Amino acid sequence: MAGAQSCRPPVPGEDVKPFTPEKTKEIVLSLQQPAVFCNMVGNWPALHWNVNYLSAVLEGKTIQFRLGLKTVDLVPQFETSCSYVEATLEEFLAWSCGQPSCLSGPFSCYDHSKYWAYADYKYIARIFEDKPEIFQDVRWSDFGFPGRSGKESTLWIGSEGANTPCHLDSYGCNLVLQVQGRKRWHLFPPGDTSFLYPTRIPYEESSIFSKVNIANPDLKRFPEFRNATAYVVTLSPGQVLLVPRHWWHYVESIDPVTVSINSWIELDADHEARVEEAITRMLVCAIKSAENPSDGDLWLNPTEVEATSHEINLQYLNKAVSAYLKCQETSESGQARSSSSGAKQRTNASCKRKRREVGCEPGSCTLLTQERDFPTPKAEELQEIPFGPHLIQVLPQSHKTRVMGAVTVESDSGDLVHENEGEHFGKLLCKGERLVMNNNCETAAHQMDSDCGPCTSQTALSTNDLLDCLVNPRVISLVAQLLLERMRV
Repeated sequence: MAGAQSCRPPVPGEDVKPFTPEKTKEIVLSLQQPAVFCNMVGNWPALHWNVNYLSAVLEGKTIQFRLGLKTVDLVPQFETSCSYVEATLEEFLAWSCGQPSCLSGPFSCYDHSKYWAYADYKYIARIFEDKPEIFQDVRWSDFGFPGRSGKESTLWIGSEGANTPCHLDSYGCNLVLQVQGRKRWHLFPPGDTSFLYPTRIPYEESSIFSKVNIANPDLKRFPEFRNATAYVVTLSPGQVLLVPRHWWHYVESIDPVTVSINSWIELDADHEARVEEAITRMLVCAIKSAENPSDGDLWLNPTEVEATSHEINLQYLNKAVSAYLKCQETSESGQARSSSSGAKQRTNASCKRKRREVGCEPGSCTLLTQERDFPTPKAEELQEIPFGPHLIQVLPQSHKTRVMGAVTVESDSGDLVHENEGEHFGKLLCKGERLVMNNNCETAAHQMDSDCGPCTSQTALSTNDLLDCLVNPRVISLVAQLLLERMRV
């Protein structure tokens, strides 16, 4: 691993960025490896968006929090197994501090020592719809995307332990600004997809989840996870993380209160991804909707409003295919931009979740770039990237530290340090009992994990087993290519 590097803090009152917007955009759209930008947002008003400030701005407005258990199980804590409450930020702060006033509030059923809370995926345009002037506190124009502000961004507020299950985003690349507290990111390259055991259950458009609990992997069930290469970075306030397209990530809050702001940058390659997602939606909805509802399989993620009908899904597929073909026609006629180093930005803003609600249908088009495997760049390919104190490369863990180590990017006033932080990826637990939550309070469910009992061979395949194969990213990619070839004839 590389040695320590100095990360020079900005001079008070100084408004000189280390990179021009044009250069920053070039880096964002060409770099296929995670990296951290330093000293790029020192004059952003959004740096003052701590929870106390946001609470005053919202003036008692409630937002939804997702609650999960702090105990680490072998199974990922998906959103379908979490509880949800509506609360103000003032109530969240009081609860996160363990104040007695929470005994009668919305968090009264949830002991702060046992639970974490997360207000995740909150579109700033919605929660601050009556205060549009606040959108300008976020200035993605400094990264080369003029006109992109808080209106095209998402807010994340969590307590210690709050986490997002490991997943990859089907669309775009991701810029993440850390505002308050620190978050630890575990990232895995697209080439590690098979080692992460991808699944579409729970189903959500644009998110492919991993069956592996990154914080406590079940290496008996998922032995190939040992071959995955983790890129681990601790993001501090004032830093911006670039998550390239199709990089897997598990994210955890490691301070008492954390606030982050992100924006997904939509890419030309998303046109084909939308076709793949439309095919996936059709298959998952058709097969899972045919199951007996009494089975109690919560297969639809809470971020999806409902299981859409076959007719609606077919209509969406046709729109996605039409947008893709329109792009190809534009490209062939020479009207689209060329792409020399990777995928380029589409002109409209992307949105990650609840795409149908916010009106992100396949629409405008530019050149689609074919990038199937997204290999990590070789050393010589990275020579033109200006890594240094203002752009810090997130390095892979060595084989020795892949299970135990971590790479930490300290705050702007500190140094870049590579060190072991006691990450126990390989630890195996065998829990006889598991706590399962409902929308009221915690309920004890005496469920034996399959690996805790006697070894028995599985003889019956489930619907989810079939779907894991049928909508595997490699299969869907092939189906999308065959379908698009048919439309070209």
